Amino acid sequence: MEKIAIIGVGNIGEALLQGLIASKVEPHHLIATCRSEERVAALAERYAVQATTDNVEAATDADVVFLCVKPNQIIDVIGEIAETVASNSVPTVLVSMAAGVDIADMEEAISSAGTPIMRVMPNTPMLVGKGVLAVSAGRYVEDEQREAVEKLLTSAGRVVAVPEKAMHAVTALSGSGPAYYFLLTEALIDAGVALGLPRDLATELATQTCAGAGALLDQHPDPVGLRAAVSSPGGTTVAAIRELEESGLRAAIYRATDACATRSEAY
Repeated sequence: MEKIAIIGVGNIGEALLQGLIASKVEPHHLIATCRSEERVAALAERYAVQATTDNVEAATDADVVFLCVKPNQIIDVIGEIAETVASNSVPTVLVSMAAGVDIADMEEAISSAGTPIMRVMPNTPMLVGKGVLAVSAGRYVEDEQREAVEKLLTSAGRVVAVPEKAMHAVTALSGSGPAYYFLLTEALIDAGVALGLPRDLATELATQTCAGAGALLDQHPDPVGLRAAVSSPGGTTVAAIRELEESGLRAAIYRATDACATRSEAY
């Protein structure tokens, strides 16, 4: 690809930018936008890419435009670049990285019939190259375009193709999922302090346990089996698990993910 635009280089946009460069995409093929001139200068210096505050400039003759702005800004940004995309000399693929905005709404906002649009639900572990990026392709996306975009996204983590109707559930599970693990880790740290451990030691124990458990799951995706392996009959782990179950942990997760999916639908 000759030109890849990233509109809105915040946390997610910068993680994608870092991943693309790490995967050997040449910086001169990349152009990034953000709101302030100071941020533009910082991006240009740090990554040796083109950077600008002008979204239209970024979208001009771009093969792919990644939209990394907030959900409530997606439609406005598409409207801003719609005329440019329609007149580009190459077929530009728009890729939304925002939660909750349907492909149909984006197709309506672009106004030029036939524009290929894809929708991605990323999560924050892409900041360290360990994201999960769920991808849905619109009706005008050719197989070659879809494959090219998915290849670019693998620079930030694992790519999973899903039907768009599943996106709200995906948002509840993997999109917001890291926050659930962070909250659990925070609670474990506080519990360790309550048991008499110094906070720095409790933090190290809880965070490294989380990291190790994640690595085990990555290699052996069987949470039931892994839990059983550390749950000796009548032992300490079983006593803890019983308390968690009786306190309604599983039911709380059902309610939390349902609330998240409902909120995603409301965008």
